[in-house]
This record gives sequence, structure tokens and C-alpha cells, in this order.
Amino acid sequence: MFTRKIKQEEYREKVAKAIIKHNYSFISVEHEGNRDVHSYLNPDVKHISRNTAKADVLKVHRKEKDNIRNMLKSIPGRICLTSDLWTSITTEGYICLMAHYVDENWKLKSIILNFCHMPPPHTGIALSEKIFKFLKDWGIEEKVFSITLDNAYNNDNMQDLLKAKLNLRNLLLCGGAFFHVRCGAHVLNLIVQEGLKVIDDSVSKIRETVKYIKGSEIKICKFEECAQQLGIRTTKGLRLDVTTRWNATYDMFESAMKYHRVFAHLEIEDANYKHCPSNDEWNRVERIARFLKPFYDITTLFSGTDYPTANLYFHGVSQIELLLLEEIESPDIFINDMAQRMKVKFDKYWDSYSVVLACAVVLDPSTFVHNCINFFSEYEHQKPMVAENVSSCVGSSSHSFAPSGVDHEEDMEVDEFDYYKSLVTGNRKKSQLDLYLEEPRLNRKQYAKLDVLSWWKQNDNRFSELSLMARDLLSIPITTVASESTFSIGSKILNKYRSCLLPENVEALICTRTWLCGFEAENANDITHQLEVQLSSMNISTVGSATNVD
Repeated sequence: MFTRKIKQEEYREKVAKAIIKHNYSFISVEHEGNRDVHSYLNPDVKHISRNTAKADVLKVHRKEKDNIRNMLKSIPGRICLTSDLWTSITTEGYICLMAHYVDENWKLKSIILNFCHMPPPHTGIALSEKIFKFLKDWGIEEKVFSITLDNAYNNDNMQDLLKAKLNLRNLLLCGGAFFHVRCGAHVLNLIVQEGLKVIDDSVSKIRETVKYIKGSEIKICKFEECAQQLGIRTTKGLRLDVTTRWNATYDMFESAMKYHRVFAHLEIEDANYKHCPSNDEWNRVERIARFLKPFYDITTLFSGTDYPTANLYFHGVSQIELLLLEEIESPDIFINDMAQRMKVKFDKYWDSYSVVLACAVVLDPSTFVHNCINFFSEYEHQKPMVAENVSSCVGSSSHSFAPSGVDHEEDMEVDEFDYYKSLVTGNRKKSQLDLYLEEPRLNRKQYAKLDVLSWWKQNDNRFSELSLMARDLLSIPITTVASESTFSIGSKILNKYRSCLLPENVEALICTRTWLCGFEAENANDITHQLEVQLSSMNISTVGSATNVD
């Protein structure tokens, strides 16, 4: 065997990256077994201490941060932000800031910028100062387009103050009129939670049934035995909800309804089982689940992170309003009451919708076309923020413009296209927006799987100015789910076995891990589960508190 001389610096960098990627503890470099393996592979290796490993991780973090900083300066468009707060297992508060943008190849990208210790108080002033400091450190304060936040009161104050800071330097488009975007999933959660306040005994019985069966292994075995006697498979099992998470309640309904015959049989076999719903109660639960299904689908659609969501917002919202208006007329008193409550909450948040999202549906010009005109004026004769080299070749894409099960009917929307055309007739030269809106609109049913970014990549040369606006608009995330998903990583790094990690080490480990590996480093099933939990747990935060979604 031939041995090669080991390069100690490269060895230490690889050890640091292994710690970052696989969540090894710093002390693992001092474990005798690890050192034996490394010495066996190369006797010349110089073993390092845990403190050296920490220093090397921070060094890798700084190196990768410089790479990200340079990359952010080179992207052709602006950057959209999401931010959220998290409370760790040690009760320390952390703030997460993420950047979202469309790159030079018209691919949607999301990266963690900061995962930083945020000591109390979590006031709007403190949060705005922290985020502005982040932006200055990254050198992207001139490229900020929007920030998506949940509906916590301190977030409203924070974005006002942050917008004022950026406006003092004239850095925001339209004076920041479109800067603040409210988390769509959070708003939907508040709407559904309002309806669930009228839940009756039928739901409580299902909840108590699931608790009873999951209470011991003996009861689980008895349940499976009853299912086997009826020829019903129990592979999917039962799910117990958390009362503050509406889609967890929906999941509980879906899992329980499959076994309603098993519950009836269990009631006969087990004298201690007292919570079996009646046939009428099962029918009511089925109606509730059917009513909530569109909300579940639209929440899932809004929460996508690998495809644009800004252009889907108004289609989803219109579906929700039509559904509520329909159910308000329902002869079912219970569903009618739910819909009435939810419509009041819907109207409250519709009054404060983000106008900029109307521009994202410019393919279907309607009553919001005036805002698009004013907004586009900011982009006319504007050059890209950096030089672009975009290929005109468009490949196929599996990203869905609309998910199966969500039917976006064209007759749901009011068409004022003819009115708009009357505004632009005359002697003035037509803008790219005028020309774009005059083109035949795509049939939404025919192009249900249209990759909107690929369309703009293909047409970038024809609408060079308008494409700048499209690039920025389609970068806007309409939920904070991307920021929330980082808390899944945080809970694995800062856990009960590593609760003494310093905040700067936590940030280095979390950020660098996603920079090196992306979110693909997480188990796909685990991420799906975490996103479901995070979507459903977006409740209103109290002032000065952080949200723990772990």
C-alpha cells in the first residue's frame, strides 16, 4: 500500500464539515475510537481537541458566509425575506431570517441568512434593529423587496420601523407600500380556528376514543383484533389531534372515519369503552371534514417552498370566500354556524391583504390592474441589478401551477380587461405591461401544470423590463413555513443532549449545514411531518414572546 502525506488543514476542514453535516458533537473528535480509526488510515494524522473542532466549524461558517454574501450581490433581482421567532429547549429565544429570490436561471431559491440568539424583550423596536443589523452585515439592504411575517402584534411594529429605516435611504420600491406580506397559512389557521370554536360532542367523542385506544398496548391490540375480525387493515393507524392545531384535528377525522365500524365493534367487545359516536355523529364529522378539506388543500398549496406561491394567493382566497358564502346558506345549523364565524374572520383579514400579491396574478387582469400599472412604473427603463445571461431554452417542469383538487374556474373572477384597454388607448407609446396584457391569456385548465418561472425565462427577451418585476414578485413567499422549517433542524442540534451549546455555535451549525447540504439533508418524511406541525401551530403570538413549534 502506498500512503500519501496528509494535509492537516484539509483534514481539519473535512472533520468540521462532517460535524456540521451529521450533527456530531464537538467532543467526538476526542473519542478514542474515532482517533484509532483515523490513525489506522494515516499514522501521520494529528488529532484535534474539541475546542479546535469548534474553531474549525466557525472558520467554515465564515468561509461559506463570504461565498453566500458574494452570491447575493450577484443575483439579478431583489430579495424577499421571511422571519420568525423560536424558543429552544433551553428557553432561549432565537430569531430566524431567510432570503428568497429567483436566480439567473429563473430558479426559486431559499437560504437561511441568520439563526441568532434573540434575548428579550421581543419588541418591535428590538426586532427591527436586529433584522436591520443582519441586512447591513450581509450588504443586501439595497436589494430588499418584501418581508413575510405572521400576525403577531410585535411583527406589525417591527416591519413599520424596518420600513422606515429602509425608506430613509430610499431603498424600497414605491416607498415600501408593498413591503409587508402577512403569512397566508397563519391567516387561514386563524379563520379555521374561529370555526372550530363551535365543535360539539361528536368531535370530543372521537378525540376521547383515540385517547382511549392509544392509552395502552392492551387497548391497541384489542382495537387491531376488532379490525381484523371485520377485515379492515390498520396500517395507517389513528392520529390524536392537538386542540390548537386545526389541521391536526382534520387529520384525526380522516384517520378515525376509516375505522368507524371498528369502533362500533369495540363498543360491544369492551365494556369500558364509553365514547363511541353514534351514526348521526359520524355523519356530522364527515360533513365537517368535507367542509375543512379545501382549507387543508389550500394551506398545503400556500406552504410550498420549491415553487412560486405569490401568484396562487388570490385564486386560493377566492375559493375560500366562495366556499364560505356557500356554506353560510347550508341547512345544516352546525356547518352554517361555523361558516358564519369564519366569514367574519375572513372579512377582517381580507381588509388588510397584501396588495402586491394582486400584481402576481397579472396574467388575469382584474380590479387590481391599476396597482400593477403603478407598480410597473418602478421597473420601466430600469436595468437589472446585475448583468444577466439567461438562456431562452425552457425545459419541462413538474412544478404545479395549481394542485390537483383545487379547481380555479375562470368564471370566478371579474374581468376588467376591456376597461383597462380603454385606459391605454391613445397616442402614448405602449409599455411592455400593455403589450403583455394584450396577449391572449393562457387557459388555466389547459396549463394547470405550467411552470410560471419557466414561462418568464422563455419570454425574458420579449419583456425585459416586465420580467424584472415578475422575478421579484414571484420570489415572495406567502407563508413563513420556510423559516419555521429551520426550527426542525434547530431542535435536533440544540436538544437535551447538547443544551449547553453557545448561541454562536448554534448559528454556525444550523446555517452552514443548510448552505452546504440544503434542506435535503433532512429526512424527507420528517420534513413533511414537521411542516404539517408547523403549519397548524401558527397561532397568534403574544407581544414579547417567541413561538415554539417543536
